[in-house]
Amino acid sequence: MSENPSDISHDQHAVRLAKLQELRAAGQDPFRASFAPTHFSGDAIKAHVEGQDNAVTVAVAGRLVVIRDMGKSQFVKILDQQGQIQLYVKKDVVGEGAYATFRKLDLGDIIGARGTLFKTKTGEVTVRMDSYTLVAKALRPLPEKWHGLSDPEQVYRQRYLDLIVNEESRQRLRLRSRIVSHIRRFLEDQKFIEVETPVLQSIAGGAAARPFTTHHNALNVDFVLRISLELYLKRLLVAGYDRVFEIGRNFRNEGVSRRHNPEFTMLEVYQAYSDFRGMMALIKDLLTTLCLDVLGTSGIKHAASGEVINFGGPWREVKYKDLIRATTGDAQWFERSKAEKAAGAAKLGLYVDPKWEEFEITNEIFSKQIEPTLIQPTFVTHLPRELCPLAKITADDPTTLDVFELCIGGMEIAPAYSEQNDPAVQRQMFEAQAGGDQQAIDQDFLLALEHGMPPAGGMGVGIDRLCILLTGAESIRDVILFPQLRPGA
Repeated sequence: MSENPSDISHDQHAVRLAKLQELRAAGQDPFRASFAPTHFSGDAIKAHVEGQDNAVTVAVAGRLVVIRDMGKSQFVKILDQQGQIQLYVKKDVVGEGAYATFRKLDLGDIIGARGTLFKTKTGEVTVRMDSYTLVAKALRPLPEKWHGLSDPEQVYRQRYLDLIVNEESRQRLRLRSRIVSHIRRFLEDQKFIEVETPVLQSIAGGAAARPFTTHHNALNVDFVLRISLELYLKRLLVAGYDRVFEIGRNFRNEGVSRRHNPEFTMLEVYQAYSDFRGMMALIKDLLTTLCLDVLGTSGIKHAASGEVINFGGPWREVKYKDLIRATTGDAQWFERSKAEKAAGAAKLGLYVDPKWEEFEITNEIFSKQIEPTLIQPTFVTHLPRELCPLAKITADDPTTLDVFELCIGGMEIAPAYSEQNDPAVQRQMFEAQAGGDQQAIDQDFLLALEHGMPPAGGMGVGIDRLCILLTGAESIRDVILFPQLRPGA
């Protein structure tokens, strides 16, 4: 557990409070001051005209992160959402009184500055400051010596500090924003419509997961937070919206790991008159253009293995059953009894719960022995029908589904289906999954299907996992601004 900030900054806190009182006694209240920037830092730097120092006037604002005192002048740097920019403050320019007050500022204070752009002898574009305004006094110091946060938990618990002092975190989370923005533009260019569907739902449908529950006081009804976007988006296919997508939060009351957070972001996309192979083309085009447009390359280094993942080359396609047969070394694996499969899994060093069904034993082999090895983009197709009740059954193999899981970097990035649109078959598959419990089945969704849903391809993309992959993060917590944590002491 990280230390309470009040314990580590007590003395500085007292000093800064005294400075605030001194300002207020002199008739200045920084929290009532205002300032209107004309440029972010990066834009201001670009605005400098080579060979024309002091020709461009700017107003910039940000947090003081570097102070170099040279007696009658100072070089300082401020931080805003684009990065840092240097300011040059000279007593002869701003005036003796203003300069004396400026020298009392602390790292972390937020100021606005007006002045002209020039380039220093070292080639750094700098604002020659004419005036400044203190708009927020930082009453707590920044982390020690500007070296970042040493406590990993404090990184997540006080993300605002991490983003101030850690440029890697700032870059990663800016990159996440650009990734999501590209996805939206790409799908809109393909004539998809972005929609929003309910977070509060009466039935947790579209996936097999434990939901969070809540109570609506006005309606006196219990609801769950959605575990999937799927069933409401498919209602829109019934309604005649042929291409829809949603980027939204899902909530699953389950474990926390490097790849799992109870609140996570999903893209789900549905296209009428398509199928799982249409989704293959869509996701390949999406990720290839995303890498080129956002990262500037079609090849990225996989952080764990060091292998370069090539999005621009051929993407492998392989059947789930073929991978299982190759890994177990048993061509007759799917004809074996449950006891034989359990023994085969144990031989691979895997734990097998006696309560598991046969497909669960097989899928444990896939998830533990196969998926982590799939570094290059790989479409694993035709998964067992027990794994999903919402996809079409393969015509020539009724034990499998017309689906794929796209695995990259040793993890699932995007599952996709040829969506089941036969209401009778859909009902049978729901009932088989629910064990005949009618209360666990979304009857309204089945009613919608009975009005007719066109054949369609559907796909989900885990935005958080995609960002782990593309940013080289070690954990899902590194790509979520505010991950779930136990309450601090």
